[in-house]
Amino acid sequence: MIGTAIRVLLIDDHAIVRAGFRRLLEQQLDICVIAEAADAEQAYSLFVEHEPDVVVMDVSMPGVSGLEIIRRMIGRKASARILVFSMHEDGPLAERAIQLGARGYVTKSESPETLVTAIGDVAAGKLYLSPEIAKSIALLKLTGGANRVKQLNAREFEIFRLLVAGRPVADIAQMLNLSRKTVANYHTLVKQKLGITSDIGLVLLAVRLNLL
Repeated sequence: MIGTAIRVLLIDDHAIVRAGFRRLLEQQLDICVIAEAADAEQAYSLFVEHEPDVVVMDVSMPGVSGLEIIRRMIGRKASARILVFSMHEDGPLAERAIQLGARGYVTKSESPETLVTAIGDVAAGKLYLSPEIAKSIALLKLTGGANRVKQLNAREFEIFRLLVAGRPVADIAQMLNLSRKTVANYHTLVKQKLGITSDIGLVLLAVRLNLL
């Protein structure tokens, strides 16, 4: 079965969540979960080792950001097929993941059948966005609200999201394996790129873009 099934690398930092999704996926005759990872570094190592047909991954993980690991995977193999499966339903995050090379984005609030369909489509080389995400991205383009945020690279965007979520600089530094000074420098750079002078301004922009 493994020879003909879609070989999936499953990435999520919650063991119980991974176990549930693994059971769901392996009920499908044409899908086989060949490996699991709990963090971005382990995910990249297994990606290199197994060369899966489809990577199914959350973007919120400890250590290196999920967006950064998407960039690394695509940098190593431009044809990598990555499906983001996340609790986050905000358009800017989904759009950034697609810009970095992900082939699909599905929220965890969707039905199990949606995830199975998305894996099949991504494996076939198609782009798949769940309906709510597609709507969110479309609204962003209509309002033009994400134009400034698009100036941020993957690391800057991740730090922006953590800052507006109320994470202290020390916590962000530990999560991303960076020094506090480096995070503080990113903090300043993000505000400069967004044309915002205060943390309150960052939060207000995040609220307007539905990032909170």
